[in-house]
Parts: sequence; structure tokens; C-alpha cells
Amino acid sequence: MAGKKIKDSELSYAELVAKRDDLKRKYMDLRFRMVISHVDNPLEKRTMRREIARLNTFIHQKELAEKAKPSGEVQK
Repeated sequence: MAGKKIKDSELSYAELVAKRDDLKRKYMDLRFRMVISHVDNPLEKRTMRREIARLNTFIHQKELAEKAKPSGEVQK
């Protein structure tokens, strides 16, 4: 590799969502290709599904962290 690989947990919320959406699009395309014709690596479907789930976990963690941040307003 030419540069340092960025871990998914280090990506911003918007980058995680964009990556997940792109992966979902590729997953749907793969499913379509599996129905229509032969696919070289059928295990790729499982790998993509797990990657999408992992990204969803990171997205959910970012959402929870954002909700847990204090808003700066003190309630009495």
C-alpha cells in the first residue's frame, strides 16, 4: 500500500453513511448478477453483508455519541 489505511472507526459520520450506501449498491448489483449469471466468488455476498453490518454498527455508535454529548445548556 502506498499510504496509511484509514480505519472505518476513524471516519466521520457522513463518510460512514456514504461508504455504507455505496456498499449497499454494490451488494444489490452482486445479488442481481448472482440471479442472472455465474459469479466467481459467491462468498463475496456474505462478506459484503457483514461489512454493511459493521458500518451500521459504527454509524449507530456515532449517533449515540452525538446524543450523549452535553448540549451546553444546564437544566434546573
